[in-house]
Amino acid sequence: MKWAFALIPVLGVLAGCHKAAAPQVAPPRVYTLSVQAASVPLRLQLVGRVSAYQSANVVARVSGVLLERLYREGSPVRQGQPLFQIDPSYYKAQLDHDLAVLAEDRATLANATVTAQRDRLLLPVGSVSQQTVDDANAAERSAAAKVQADGAQIETARLNLGYARVVAPIDGIAGQQQVTVGAIVGSGTSDGGAGGTLLTTIENIDRVYVNFTISATDLLTLRRAQAQGELQRSDRSQSKVAIALPDGSAYAPEGTLDFSGVLVNATTGAVDMRAVVPNPQHVLLPGMYAPITVNLGTRNSVFLVPQQALQRDPQGAYAMVVGRDGKVVRKNVAANDAYNGDWIVTHGLANGDRVIVSGLQDAREGLSVVAQAWTAPAEAGPAAAAE
Repeated sequence: MKWAFALIPVLGVLAGCHKAAAPQVAPPRVYTLSVQAASVPLRLQLVGRVSAYQSANVVARVSGVLLERLYREGSPVRQGQPLFQIDPSYYKAQLDHDLAVLAEDRATLANATVTAQRDRLLLPVGSVSQQTVDDANAAERSAAAKVQADGAQIETARLNLGYARVVAPIDGIAGQQQVTVGAIVGSGTSDGGAGGTLLTTIENIDRVYVNFTISATDLLTLRRAQAQGELQRSDRSQSKVAIALPDGSAYAPEGTLDFSGVLVNATTGAVDMRAVVPNPQHVLLPGMYAPITVNLGTRNSVFLVPQQALQRDPQGAYAMVVGRDGKVVRKNVAANDAYNGDWIVTHGLANGDRVIVSGLQDAREGLSVVAQAWTAPAEAGPAAAAE
């Protein structure tokens, strides 16, 4: 019994020694990426619609019976090439009539000139009155004006006779014939355009326009970035637009930014923009929708951060960073765009910040951690990592 009481203090001492020797919990290990400011192209992924570089409606400018189609539908035509022949009989007769009237009025002018000259010679000797001379001079001037008017009328008749042979106004591909041979065409017979019957349409697609829109919000962001020196805007001739075909394949020739509007569409809240794209093989057709990538310039002094390194809460986006003392610090950041799978951080980080990429589940603000360099997986691309 005495032995039992003697063992109690000894056991208590041993238990106390065992508790004091319990091992401490090691700091969690995290993997970090040391970020450095970089310049990246600012690209927007949009959808554009193709339209012809030039498009012209070919209409009849005079009335008459359509006698002949002079081109093959869907074939290339050159500016000035005859496309249709309208019956020229009436216009040829009108021209002949106007030429005859001109000849008659020229004869009248010659007679009036001789009369006026004679009367002016007779006036000093009193053989004719001043009134007679005045009337002769007026008749001469009137005959001369009539001849001048006849010349204008003849020019109009010649134009109308020329319009009977309809020619291509531009180079391009002539479309389907809209009226058949034998139909009466011309001004007042159809609302096809310019007061005349629409005969066909010519589209020049050796180059094409790709029309697209950019939201007013994005445009405002771009202008602010440019004003703050974050964005170096490309010269218009160097702002490239990459085109993808509807099947997803890339279209080799790149386009250039050609036009940007100054008005915001009240319905869509977007600004119209346009690119011009070479199309020598006529692969791009008017009306086609195509995915496009627009390079609007270069963003300077930004940071590329892997997507898994950024988190979001009601306060916005933030990154967990390992400070110089080895403790975790939260940094609120601005990151609204991506590039090659990484977030583009425009505010909130500094050169050399060690952003935690992996091990975030164990990283709490103020906690001491052991930082190790993070290495991007091989399939994730060329992003480099350094502590």
